Amino acid sequence: MAYARPSSLESAADGRRLGLETSQGSTPHGREDHPRFFAGFLTSPRIASAGLLAVADVAAARYYQPQLRASLDPVVTGNGDRLRFESFSGCGGVYARLDVLAAGLDGDRIGHGTTNVDVNNPLREALSRIGSDDPLHLRVGPDEMAVTTLGGPVVEKKVPLPDRWLRGFAEAQVVAAGFDLRAELPAAEAVRFLRALPRSGGRGPSQGALWVVPAGRGLRQTTRPVPGAVCLPGPERLAALQRVLRYATALRVYGPPAGTEASAAAAWEVVLPGMRLTLTLSPMASRGSSGEGGVLEALATDEAAEDAELVSVLLAWEPTIDIADLAASSGLSRERVKAALVRLGTSGRVGYDTAEAAYFHRELPYDAARVERHNPRLRSALALLDAGAVTLAGALGTVTAEDGHVHRVREDAGRLSCTCRWWAEYRGGRGPCKHALAVRMARRGATGGAAEGGVADGASNGVPGEADAGRPGARQDEGTTARIDGGAR
Repeated sequence: MAYARPSSLESAADGRRLGLETSQGSTPHGREDHPRFFAGFLTSPRIASAGLLAVADVAAARYYQPQLRASLDPVVTGNGDRLRFESFSGCGGVYARLDVLAAGLDGDRIGHGTTNVDVNNPLREALSRIGSDDPLHLRVGPDEMAVTTLGGPVVEKKVPLPDRWLRGFAEAQVVAAGFDLRAELPAAEAVRFLRALPRSGGRGPSQGALWVVPAGRGLRQTTRPVPGAVCLPGPERLAALQRVLRYATALRVYGPPAGTEASAAAAWEVVLPGMRLTLTLSPMASRGSSGEGGVLEALATDEAAEDAELVSVLLAWEPTIDIADLAASSGLSRERVKAALVRLGTSGRVGYDTAEAAYFHRELPYDAARVERHNPRLRSALALLDAGAVTLAGALGTVTAEDGHVHRVREDAGRLSCTCRWWAEYRGGRGPCKHALAVRMARRGATGGAAEGGVADGASNGVPGEADAGRPGARQDEGTTARIDGGAR
């Protein structure tokens, strides 16, 4: 990625000026090398600076195997009425988003588009020293002078953008769409609870899941998923929220209905004046979001692909996507629109805001086909179809794996089960296994021609994220698709 110059915080006669430089991004006018999204003042400079640092903290962190370094630039989206800064941790287990709303901005028109934004170490140090609410001018993208001098030297940053980061964005919006508000704490209780959490923890799931449940105006810990409880796996992964706690007006916690799972994902949102900072945690500290498998059903149907193509032309960088309006405009049912949005999310074209219970439009600056091309379970399922390994007989599907093992896939009330080890281990909790996915696709008449380059013998059912980096026989290459060697499941 190339920036016209490094982002910086400078002093000026009318206050300080924060210039965030942009790289190539997507806008309503197509791809631009250095899009400009905003120029104006931040109404709460100290809070905005702390929020930006929190997002940068997550981008630079690995909460699992912390001895490995991470260095990824956050993504910024202009939605016309707000700016959203997003990042993922290097281990893929924490998604962070700072929404700077209209009340937090005072300036010219907010643009539309998505790009990477340079947050370098000198800028982080300068932001951390902001100690007053003196006027702070924010510029996202090149200023007018810079536009005329972009032919000069650029700042090249050789930062790998691993495929699991893009898959993580996709999985995060899928899982968040199933969340409901479970608790809301006033500022004092929020600060008390978060500051009491441990700052460091174990490396794996052996620590067990921690659950919290509303109790009066606060939260109390419990060891099991009682009704109304929210999972808090790896509480040390909320450390980035410490940056903004002194400015918090409330804490909101979102999660799925409590079930019998050993752990579950959840979103923790700190409400700030004119802003919101949200951290979404994967179900385990050792389990990245990229392997959750929530998007596979949407990737496996040709209907969703066609619907996504139709819905995509109707999106206009909306800060909140109205599904009813899209259904009316497209002529599709609400269910098909939702499936199309999941499909668009797999290429980073929509996200999900738990605070507003709505999708929003953005275009991540990555190759949209990468998530399909590099998703191991999808590629394996397509390869099975290519090899003619799937036979159907009523509710039963038979899949002959690459190693000759035969797996039985049964459908009951729309839910698939399989006799493979993956299903025995996860029971569908991480999406369908490759055999069930292949059967689902076969029933829908899909073909395996899209399996670009096929899949190697022994390819796994998927990438459970960084969890597998510590498992015997696993290979985790930075910036590439991970796989588990040692035979198909």
